[in-house]
Amino acid sequence: MSDRASLVPSDSLQRYLAEIRRIPILSREEEHDLAVQWHEQGDRPAAWRLVTANLRLVVMIAREYQRAFHVLLDLVQEGNVGLLEAVKNFDPYRGIRFPSYAVWWIRAYIIRYIMNNWRLVKVGTTQAQRKLFFNLAKERERLEREGFSPTPKLIAQRLDVREKEVVEMEQRLAARDVSVDNPIAEGEEATLLDFLPGTEQTAETVADEEYHRLVRRTADEFKQTLKGKDLVIFERRLEPLMRDEDPVTLQEIGDDFGITRERVRQIESRVKKRLADFMRQRIPDIKEIEFGA
Repeated sequence: MSDRASLVPSDSLQRYLAEIRRIPILSREEEHDLAVQWHEQGDRPAAWRLVTANLRLVVMIAREYQRAFHVLLDLVQEGNVGLLEAVKNFDPYRGIRFPSYAVWWIRAYIIRYIMNNWRLVKVGTTQAQRKLFFNLAKERERLEREGFSPTPKLIAQRLDVREKEVVEMEQRLAARDVSVDNPIAEGEEATLLDFLPGTEQTAETVADEEYHRLVRRTADEFKQTLKGKDLVIFERRLEPLMRDEDPVTLQEIGDDFGITRERVRQIESRVKKRLADFMRQRIPDIKEIEFGA
């Protein structure tokens, strides 16, 4: 794998975007084959194709955070590092699409970068502010050596900026830095870092969420095979349980159809068995389906 700097050229953003638009998007099958080649054989060209085919995904995610951090290419570069980590840790046998998995790594690296550079984000948004950021302390010391009081007005005259901008910059530079290791509130042990996916937990977290999405998607497919009482019981009894919501009672459904509560329970048991069989046919190594008590 190449180093991180090579992922974002030094040219303009528009040229970079034009370059990555020319990279063909992979089909699901191509994506899986490349991931297997990297996972099984350490095939670096395969890994690189997997990375480059998803560079547009990084740009898309980076744009979500552009308002917080104006230099988009910096965010893209950090997101690309996350993309590399995603490729390294991706397991092609979990039934997860690589882009779905990579989103978590990309977003985590971008957020970490913004948090770690919070102070710079806040102090360098215009040319005048950047000039002040790099020269304010030096100019203050220079004035003191010359025997002057370093007032905002005098500093503004020396640096050819507005007095208001000097005052604002002094306030910003005096503000406490935000660190990902700082507690989220006084008296709390949890830090901002606790709310970002870490390298140890990300793979399991993404796999778990993707697994549940796959189960829901398969359940929706199963629903299309139902009709009559089976469909009603699935919608009013099983779907709510799968969402951890309260279903209607067996008695309520029985009253609607003019049948006994026991008959509704029998139909529900049959639908559950059909659903379990349907899931096992479509999802390898599926866990036991829980419908609650």
